[in-house]
Amino acid sequence: MTDRTLIRISGSDAHSFLQGLITNDVSKVKDGLVYAALLTPQGKFIADFFVAADGDALLLDVVTAVAPTLAQRLTMYRLRADVHIEECPLTVSRGTGPAPAGALPDPRHPDLGWRLISDSACSDDTDWDALRVAHVIPETGIELTPDTYILEAGFERLNGIDFKKGCYVGQEIAARMKHKTELKKGLVQVALSANVAVGTPITADGKPAGTMFTQSGTKGIAYLRFDRVTGGMLADGITVVRS
Repeated sequence: MTDRTLIRISGSDAHSFLQGLITNDVSKVKDGLVYAALLTPQGKFIADFFVAADGDALLLDVVTAVAPTLAQRLTMYRLRADVHIEECPLTVSRGTGPAPAGALPDPRHPDLGWRLISDSACSDDTDWDALRVAHVIPETGIELTPDTYILEAGFERLNGIDFKKGCYVGQEIAARMKHKTELKKGLVQVALSANVAVGTPITADGKPAGTMFTQSGTKGIAYLRFDRVTGGMLADGITVVRS
């Protein structure tokens, strides 16, 4: 894959440093990949990534476009901790066929196959958009934006958040959304008869109801206001029905 960057976090405080910042429990790396996010103090999305063990160090597998932002934020939080943050030259591959030696399962969903960190690329030709739509898997820069609250994006279902791990940046907002409110908006699968552009507004009876995102065939991922999900939803004149 050419759109992923690896950030290596090393030093005696690497594990405790990351544990106090991200949405998932870093100690789970002993069992495989950990999917997590870094949030703003207001609980909004900055970056999502996979955490992998690299000896005593940790590797963050993140979309290249947001890697500089993630590295900058981590550096800001480092203060006096014994932590070193640097780019790693290894390559990330992924696929859904037979897993190569050293590959680990994608923790978000069994159908998302495996991921491998190695010296060379060996990704297969899986239709990732089709899989993402089938299982409502958000993608950085499409469904996941700086306005995203991760519970609305399905992070609990995708094993991207641990409510028992203790404090992290944005934890109070995420916990409040989990325990004190009912989600009124979120990502869902929808059916529609024709393609519309990513970002196309969805209306219901003439009122704003959401936004259309990734499509594959007659299905797509939409962000919807649940109180306005009706049989009369439209996106650019195309009928939208919640699947």
